[in-house]
Amino acid sequence: MWTETTRAQYRRDHLRYASDTTEAEWLLLSFFLPAPHHLGRPREVDLRDVMNAILYILTTGCQWRTLPKDFPPRSTVQYYFYDWRDRRIWRRINLALVRRVRAALGRNVIPSAGVIDSQSVKTTESGGPRGFDAAKRIKGRKRRFLLGRRLCKRIRLVSSQTSSPEILTVIRSVAIFCAG
Repeated sequence: MWTETTRAQYRRDHLRYASDTTEAEWLLLSFFLPAPHHLGRPREVDLRDVMNAILYILTTGCQWRTLPKDFPPRSTVQYYFYDWRDRRIWRRINLALVRRVRAALGRNVIPSAGVIDSQSVKTTESGGPRGFDAAKRIKGRKRRFLLGRRLCKRIRLVSSQTSSPEILTVIRSVAIFCAG
């Protein structure tokens, strides 16, 4: 529910686009962006404009070629977007924001729980080993996943033919491996 305090705090009327960063947001994000190089051609584009263009695309869902002329050229914005992806800058920003929110909520900044999930995938006879998922009536493979940041910080395929007790053994070994 909006209150007078939160309404004023989150108002974005003074910005060019609602997706543009405020001064406080930019100060937080700019810390993660790479510094200009001392060698070579100096940077001519403002990284805040690039960030605002990327946020505009993410907010509106528009295509690269329909980026408004208020922003840097789309080729420049694309270059920085993919460069930051390859340098894992987006991942670092996301991790820092998640930790900040968890700390503000009084929770441990590193999640300690994991989720086990499974997926049935249809295959053909030439597709390798296959079985039958009786619950879904699908011929194919059943894959089980262990999801969780603290458990090796990635999605891990447990096995295609693993039973529940074997999954618990894998979880314990992963938890011991990651804790050590």
